[in-house]
Amino acid sequence: MDFLHELNDNQREAVLHTEGPALVIAGAGSGKTRVLTYRIAHLLSKGIPAYHILALTFTNKAAREMQKRISQLVGAENASNLWMGTFHSIFSKILRFEADKLGYTSNFTIYDTQDSKNLIKAIVKDLKLDDKVYKPNDVLGRISMAKNNLIVAQAYAQSSRITNADAAARKPMIAEIYKHYQMRCKQSDTMDFDDLLLQTNILFRDFPEVLAKYQQKFRYILVDEYQDTNYSQYLIIKKLSESHHNICVVGDDAQSIYSFRGARIENILNFRNDYPDFKIFKLEQNYRSTTTIVNAANSIISKNKEQIPKRIFSENEEGEKIKVLRALSDKEEGFQVTNEIFKMANYEQEEYSDFAILYRTNAQSRILEEALRKRNIPYKIYGGQSFYQRKEIKDLLAYFRLSVNQNDEEAFKRIINYPRRGIGDTTIDKIREIAQQHRVSMWTVLCNLEKVAGSFNNSSLTKLNNFRLLIEKFAERSQEENAYDVACTIVQSSGITDDLSNDSTPEGVSRKENIQELLNAIKDFSETAYKEGFSDKLATFLEGVALLTDQDTEKPGDDNKVTLMTIHAAKGLEFPNVFITGIEEELFPAQQCASNPQALEEERRLFYVALTRAEKKVVMSYATTRYRNGQIISTRPSRFIAEIDPHFLDGFIAPRQETSPFNFKTTSPFRKPVSETLAPVHTTPLPDIGSSKLKPIEPNSVIPGMILFHPTFGTGKVLSLEGLGVNKKAKMFFNKEGTKTLLLKFAKLFIQED
Repeated sequence: MDFLHELNDNQREAVLHTEGPALVIAGAGSGKTRVLTYRIAHLLSKGIPAYHILALTFTNKAAREMQKRISQLVGAENASNLWMGTFHSIFSKILRFEADKLGYTSNFTIYDTQDSKNLIKAIVKDLKLDDKVYKPNDVLGRISMAKNNLIVAQAYAQSSRITNADAAARKPMIAEIYKHYQMRCKQSDTMDFDDLLLQTNILFRDFPEVLAKYQQKFRYILVDEYQDTNYSQYLIIKKLSESHHNICVVGDDAQSIYSFRGARIENILNFRNDYPDFKIFKLEQNYRSTTTIVNAANSIISKNKEQIPKRIFSENEEGEKIKVLRALSDKEEGFQVTNEIFKMANYEQEEYSDFAILYRTNAQSRILEEALRKRNIPYKIYGGQSFYQRKEIKDLLAYFRLSVNQNDEEAFKRIINYPRRGIGDTTIDKIREIAQQHRVSMWTVLCNLEKVAGSFNNSSLTKLNNFRLLIEKFAERSQEENAYDVACTIVQSSGITDDLSNDSTPEGVSRKENIQELLNAIKDFSETAYKEGFSDKLATFLEGVALLTDQDTEKPGDDNKVTLMTIHAAKGLEFPNVFITGIEEELFPAQQCASNPQALEEERRLFYVALTRAEKKVVMSYATTRYRNGQIISTRPSRFIAEIDPHFLDGFIAPRQETSPFNFKTTSPFRKPVSETLAPVHTTPLPDIGSSKLKPIEPNSVIPGMILFHPTFGTGKVLSLEGLGVNKKAKMFFNKEGTKTLLLKFAKLFIQED
């Protein structure tokens, strides 16, 4: 097979070993996707039917890219019946086949995070609880963690350990909210994202014949990013592979950074215990980054104790050392970062899309955005509001959802009075109360108004019946027509078109354009669905939208803009130039992680991920003061900088080691990198005094020869003075900016304290 010659020796071994359990440890940039792709192509070329192969990924984008590549290698027809996709998309497909066993219909809809929060908010209100205590985001997080650990509502309420923890957190009613939440989801014939995994586990537990069927079906299982799996995913994989053990998992323990989502690094570390006859393959050559970046990343991750030993190397060029920027404040940090980008873009002919600015927390983006705007540098926030989260799109999708599943409570509440049809909140509240009283869906109440007619006046009854007839018409058409035709009917007949046409503002025009863009997407879906082996009905389109991940809806390098994102969001991406900002103690590593060895190791893995996103150049930055909670606080550089071999850092001077290797006695142990200077060649770089205690200096006290500090330009030497009084100026040489002439009354210069 010619395509096997495209692999290096270690990759080829991992591809050819098809029988029995295999653990592929794939370092950053080592070609793990290629190994998965070629392994599947190799299985198909051996005559293994495509429908016997299950490949699980974490993004639809990854699945599509792999499917396309496999089709190129072995032919589209040979690859067409593969079961390949995200965990949620594959298991939602299985659940639709088996839904009746669990008390759902095959048309169940899927709640996104906002739908779930809205439902929790309604339950908190119904239970007359304090919404400031029971915040939807907090409650949903607690429920999500329970589901990912396979703890159903009843078990949650019966666990004294869990309920005691809730009580200690002054939220003793979470168990009750969880019970109502699951009950309302079942009444609405809906599942949330976590249910797709939880219900699959329940299905395999309670119906062994169903498990046996899928064990026989999936004779070869491949899992991407195995270190990111949670307990629920782990158990499904383990059950499915029990009868044949032909399981291949690919991942990197050094990139396990999602424990807050329930991911368990133990899944990859303990693979050898689950499958004692396993064989391990290590992909250790990094094809992405320079040798300097790879070696620096190795030096940081080597400090972790919990890891699978490996030696990542690169045969790329050595590349530049990692530059460290020190700033007096977070505002100056933003200025320095954007100044570096401006210089590289203009003097080195880099595209703005070649840059990514990474940060530990979303809150850090504000100052960086301000600095970029002042420099007129275009940028985009990766992980911002996606197309499918915009109001007008959510409204139309709610019509689609209710047309497919009339019991969908959140969709029902969203559109029953949109566009306005005279059905007020009082009427909607009555419908909800009746539904809860009889434990039925709100739609069921609407279909039985004659039984509760006394609760509504004649005008309300007429409007409610008209709404029911409208949805019934959409539901009927959704069963018979393709998604695009139904969508066009809904847009026109629902009144959405008229409502948006009345708004001629730029925002209103944008909303109309977004609706048209959604229709374009549905048209494309309807025209290609059957070619790709899918139904062209609205229900299928909706499922695809519901299962989109962040990376499926974002284009990080789009439109020649600098990309801003959290490090967590950056995993799986790569950029020529990466800026890692805010590398300070109590920020990165986060304050709550510093005293927890396991949490600290995950923070170090997160730093490793940030470094290995870069292909050519890494610039790291930190500030010595930062605004936090409305106050300026002093900060110190992160221990992670000190843990990198100084050989790979530009201008780094290690801190004095007194009682521990991370003893930060001074404000900043780092000197300004010499490579940052724009000094004339005949001028000797000045020693940096920015790490020392500074005090303001009066203009009249400035004399030639003084070494002073400027908040923007850094350390400088006074070369000469001119003028008198308020017009007195100083000609100064700065390490960063060369020679400058400053009007002293505005210069804000500092001198080192004695």
